[in-house]
Amino acid sequence: MKTKGLLSTITICLFLILSGCGRPEKGDSEASSETPNFVIVFIDDMGYGDLGCYGSETIRTPRVDKMAKEGTRFTDFYVQPVCGPSRSALLTGRYPFRSGGWGMPGSEVTFAELLKTAGYTTGCIGKWDCSSRKDIQGRVPNDQGFDYYWGPLGANDNGTVYLWDNRDSIGMDSNMAGLTRSYTDKAITFLEENRDNPFLLYLAHTMVHVVVDASPEFKGKSMNGLYGDAVEELDFHTGRLLDKIDELGLRENTMVIFTSDNGPWSNDQEKQRRKNSGALAWGSAGPLREAKGSTWEGGMRVPCIIRWPDYVPADRTNQAIFSSVDFLPTFATLAGYQVPSDRIIDGVDQTDLLLGVKEKGNRDHLYYFSDDNLHGVRKGKWKLLLPNRTGYRRYVNDLGTDGIELYNLETDIGETTNMAEEHPEIVAQLLTLTEQLASNH
Repeated sequence: MKTKGLLSTITICLFLILSGCGRPEKGDSEASSETPNFVIVFIDDMGYGDLGCYGSETIRTPRVDKMAKEGTRFTDFYVQPVCGPSRSALLTGRYPFRSGGWGMPGSEVTFAELLKTAGYTTGCIGKWDCSSRKDIQGRVPNDQGFDYYWGPLGANDNGTVYLWDNRDSIGMDSNMAGLTRSYTDKAITFLEENRDNPFLLYLAHTMVHVVVDASPEFKGKSMNGLYGDAVEELDFHTGRLLDKIDELGLRENTMVIFTSDNGPWSNDQEKQRRKNSGALAWGSAGPLREAKGSTWEGGMRVPCIIRWPDYVPADRTNQAIFSSVDFLPTFATLAGYQVPSDRIIDGVDQTDLLLGVKEKGNRDHLYYFSDDNLHGVRKGKWKLLLPNRTGYRRYVNDLGTDGIELYNLETDIGETTNMAEEHPEIVAQLLTLTEQLASNH
C-alpha cells in the first residue's frame, strides 16, 4: 500500500469525511492511505468551443464528454496564450516571465522533480517545447525531472517532428496522422510498466497544432473539416487511455486532467489553410473573444476537466478562477512534497476546489501575460486590461484599444462592452493589483 504523503492517513481520512468526498464502500482508511497518480493530457491549440461538453455542435467528443460526467468541468480555467510559455508555467507553477517560456532554464524546478522526491516515477510523452526546441543540456525532459521521455522537443510547424527516446535522437517523422496513436501507445505502455508505484504521466499531444492530420479511420468523418477529424481522433485515444487506467485497477487512485495549452489558432487562417492544402485546420474559441496569442479570453481560457472518482465530485460544473500554475502547489498537498521556498510560486493550492470543499477555490486573482508583458488582471467577475499593451503575437488581429479596458466576465463573456468609465473604483482596485505584481518581479 502506498504510504507516502504530506498528510498522515488519519488526517486525510478526517479531511475526506468532512468534505463529503470519501469512499464509504471501500472504507476511508484503506482508500486514503494512497497518494494519487497524476495523468495530464495536454492538447495543443484546442479552443474553448471544441468539445461537446463545452458547446461544440460540429465535433463529437463522447469520451471526453463522459469524462466530464465522471468528474468536474471547469469553465474559468486559464493557461498562457502560446505554447512554450504555457508549458513552462504548467510545469513550474510560475508565470512565464519567471519560468522562461520556450527557453526554460535548468534552474527552474518542475513538479516532476518534486514528485520524484515523494517517490513517484515520472514520464513525459509528446511535445516538450521548453528547451528552445533543441537538445540543450539541463533543459530537456530527462534533466527536468522526468525518468522517461519519448517525443519531439519542438513543434510540427513544417509537417515534421524530430523524435527522442529519452536522450537518444531516433529520427524525423513526417506522419502527422499517426502521432496521436503513437503517443497514446507509449502512454499506455508507461501505465502498464508503472502501475504498482505512484506515477506522473504528462502526455503532451502535438495535435491539433498546425500541421494538422488524422488517421484514415477518422479523416473526413467529422462535421468540422480536418481539424474536427483530428479532435475526434484525440477524443478516441483519450478514451483508450482512460480505459487502460480503469482496466489496470488505477481508476480510483488516479487524477486525470484534460486541458489545452492555449486557445485555437483561428486568427491566422490563410497561413493555416496554406499549410494544410486548403483544409480547415483551426478550432473555435466558442463565445470568447480572439484566439491563440491573445490575452483576450479566447487566447487563455481553455477547457479543463478533472476526474478522480470519489474525490473530485462527478457531473459538476465549476466557475472558480483556476489556472495551470495551480497544479504544482496542489500536487504538493496531495502527494507530499515541499513547495520550493527559494523562489516565487504564482500558483495556489486548489485542493479544496478540486475536492468540492470550496466552490470558489483559493485563487483571488489572476494575471494576463503575453510573453513577459503584463496585459491585465482578473479578480472575481472583473477583468482589467492595461493601456499601451505590447508584445502581442504578430497574428493577433484584435488588439483592442490603447486605453484602460474593464469587462464584467459574468455578464459579458465575449468582452464586448468596456465598463471602465462606469466603474472607476473597480479600475483603481485592479490597477493596485498590477502595481503589486510589478513591485514583486
